[in-house]
Amino acid sequence: MKNELLPTTFPGIIDNVYADLWTRIAARIIDFVVMLPVAGLIMYINGLSKDAYFYAILPNLAIYIWYEVYLVKRYGGTPGKLIMGIKIIQKDGDDVDWHASFMRYLVAFCLSLSGIFIMMWTLGLIDDATYVSMGFMKRTQLLSEINPFMSKIQTFTTLAWTLASIIAILSNKRKRAVHDYIAGTVVVKSIYLTKIREITNEPVIEDSEK
Repeated sequence: MKNELLPTTFPGIIDNVYADLWTRIAARIIDFVVMLPVAGLIMYINGLSKDAYFYAILPNLAIYIWYEVYLVKRYGGTPGKLIMGIKIIQKDGDDVDWHASFMRYLVAFCLSLSGIFIMMWTLGLIDDATYVSMGFMKRTQLLSEINPFMSKIQTFTTLAWTLASIIAILSNKRKRAVHDYIAGTVVVKSIYLTKIREITNEPVIEDSEK
């Protein structure tokens, strides 16, 4: 019979089976590199015109949902996590289901939507000719200057979410980030996954004298 939440230590395993902060940061860096070509293409399309930016919104969201939700459900992690030898599982040791996979991404998805809303609002304040005439850096600077309050709110919220996740990982023995608590997941080292499941699936022997 499985425990509702995996234990912090396992018989026969001296090492900590849960992925530490630095491994998860390294995995995220790898994911950033993997997605650079896609990000570059999106930036190019966005720079063509304001209309191009609007048309690219849904494909952009679809790509990141596929990357962060589908791949996690299908393989137990993004390419970065798999390369770093770590895997996302549910807190009882089962594979991640669709609900858990989406819930892990929910806050980041909401932050993305708010960023898109702010950008669309800000784009409405400038004409297309001005938008197209500028390079990426100047365009970004102009957009932040046009709508500084909302841009700062978005930056602060994103930073707060990132810091909260880092603090959470450093503050519990299972190295769970905030989105792990939301989704009911843990991130473990892949080399221990078989052993973890062998232990958690062992039948509980009832005491006949009870």
